[in-house]
Amino acid sequence: MVTIKDIANRLGIAPSTVSKGLNDANDISPELKKLVLDTAIEMDYVTKRMKKETRKRLCVFVENMQYEKPGDFGFDIILGFKQAAVRDNWEVTVTPITPLLQLHDPYDRYMVKNSFHGGFLVGFALMAQLETTTIPTVLFDNYIRKNPNIAHVGTDSFEGIDLAIDHLTTLGHTRIALLNGSPDSMITANRYDAYANSMLGHNLELDENLVAYGYYVEESAKYHLPALIENGATAILCGNDLLAVGVLRECERLHIKVPQELSVVGFDNLPIACEISPALTTINQDRIDLGRNSYAALYWLIAKVPISRSLLRPRLIVRASTAKPGVAKVELGQKKHPSDPDGTFLPDARAHKDK
Repeated sequence: MVTIKDIANRLGIAPSTVSKGLNDANDISPELKKLVLDTAIEMDYVTKRMKKETRKRLCVFVENMQYEKPGDFGFDIILGFKQAAVRDNWEVTVTPITPLLQLHDPYDRYMVKNSFHGGFLVGFALMAQLETTTIPTVLFDNYIRKNPNIAHVGTDSFEGIDLAIDHLTTLGHTRIALLNGSPDSMITANRYDAYANSMLGHNLELDENLVAYGYYVEESAKYHLPALIENGATAILCGNDLLAVGVLRECERLHIKVPQELSVVGFDNLPIACEISPALTTINQDRIDLGRNSYAALYWLIAKVPISRSLLRPRLIVRASTAKPGVAKVELGQKKHPSDPDGTFLPDARAHKDK
């Protein structure tokens, strides 16, 4: 086991100076503190505070996600994580990721400096810093290869998308579109692959004209809906519930009847899914269980068990937004994003597929 004396010998300084650096003392320079912490991380040193049972600390980092009130996507995930961690006497700190936080300290140094045993990241920041981290870390809906200190937790997109397409094909749909999120997201790629796999598995044509990429926000739907309908979609499977809600509201604006003329399916089962009219058929991912599963994965990483991926099973929730195929017509041309006057807002789905 690495000791303070080992770190002191490596750096050629006194053990008392190493102790000051690890404890953020004020009478040594910031540069020396940085050197001590970085060396401690490199040598896999565990501080005394981290060894104390009464000071077991975990950090949840959140970026670009609402989590502060019930109904927010991240609220239940963090709640489930805390519920599981507290039972094992862990102290959990929730930290929003800001540009200032990212600039102040690299991830490993920040974790050691604040005596955190492990981290749970809900968002996509810090990815480059995590490629070589030695800190046990769980990522929600993201993954880093070849680092045994990192685990990925999420919901099985392949099973979820397949449940949705099973449902739609049973109703008689063959022209099923996918309205997905940003093409540079791992979960977007994962859901496209799940969609392609399920369409081919149901002996349906994989028509790239029925695939669109936007952002995981309601506003994004209106820029893509007309083109999908013009290309013959009788059902639209959305990458999340917010996109699906955007489709429903745009259908209402364009006088397209759901589900008589167009069926819509979401993914998440947010509270709004059963509040909107018509109520949204969607794939449920249990966010409390996602939080609990994230803690379980982190627990085993801390115990030196190299968890790679841990996926929950999804469940189809059938509501009023799906029915037998109808025919929707849009007289308006394809909408363009205000910042895209040339009409090139939609990325080429085939290019994404080949990545």
